Amino acid sequence: MKYFVIGERELVLAFALVGVEGAVATNRAEALDAFNRVTGKGGAMNAPVNEERPKVLILTEEVSMLLEAEALDWQRGAKYPLIVEIPGINGHLSGRKTLTDSIREAVGIQV
Repeated sequence: MKYFVIGERELVLAFALVGVEGAVATNRAEALDAFNRVTGKGGAMNAPVNEERPKVLILTEEVSMLLEAEALDWQRGAKYPLIVEIPGINGHLSGRKTLTDSIREAVGIQV
C-alpha cells in the first residue's frame, strides 16, 4: 500500500527515512498544490504520470487546517486516498479532538 505525507519539513524527512514519499507545505498554496497532485483533483497537468496513487494521505493538523474545505470535500466523496490527520512536529494543536477523544464520544465510555 502506498502512503504520502504533507507537512513540515522535519516530519516529511522523518517519513522519508521509512520510505514514505511526501511534500513540504509551509503555506496554503504549497499544501493545496501537493493535495491536488496526490488526489489528481488539479487536472491532468498536476496528476502523477503512470504512477499508482497513494491509498493513504497523511496530513499534519496544521496542513489539515489550511485545507479544511478541500479535505472535508474529499472525505465526503469516499474516494482514495484516505485522509489521516496526525499531530505536527510541535505536537497536538489545542482545541482539536484527538482520535481517542473521538472514540470516547462515539462509544460513550472512557477507557
